[in-house]
Amino acid sequence: MTAPQEPLSRPAGPGRPSFRRVPGPVVAVVALGGAAGAAARYAASLMWPSSQGAFPWTTLWVNVAGCAVIGVFMVLITEIGTAHPLVRPFFGTGVLGGFTTFSTYAVDVRTLVDGGRAATALAYLAATPLAALAAVSLAAVATRTVLKGRQP
Repeated sequence: MTAPQEPLSRPAGPGRPSFRRVPGPVVAVVALGGAAGAAARYAASLMWPSSQGAFPWTTLWVNVAGCAVIGVFMVLITEIGTAHPLVRPFFGTGVLGGFTTFSTYAVDVRTLVDGGRAATALAYLAATPLAALAAVSLAAVATRTVLKGRQP
């Protein structure tokens, strides 16, 4: 007789979260993609550094660009065709998750506040999520429009 298998998921109950096993290949591709995305973000910060206390344009544009790519990517893999099961975790979660950065955004806000630039921090705090949401939405709509025009 074989030993009982542990279930892939456990039902959530009061005070008990639901757990699922994540296959090793998914973790591996997210890690690889995340390393590539983080390296690209770091390269952008080296190519376009922001001076101390200045508006953090590089982080803002990295986040906006990453969100625009997410908009295009999600339309392509969910509405246009099917992709290998590891594409979305590698590119969407890994590469683009590593490229865009909430942690740097939060540190930038804190640095601006600590430097006596509360108004700039507030503008940055508001501009980043608004611009990121606009970017992902506009990129998704634009992708659908372009692809719709190419269909016979």
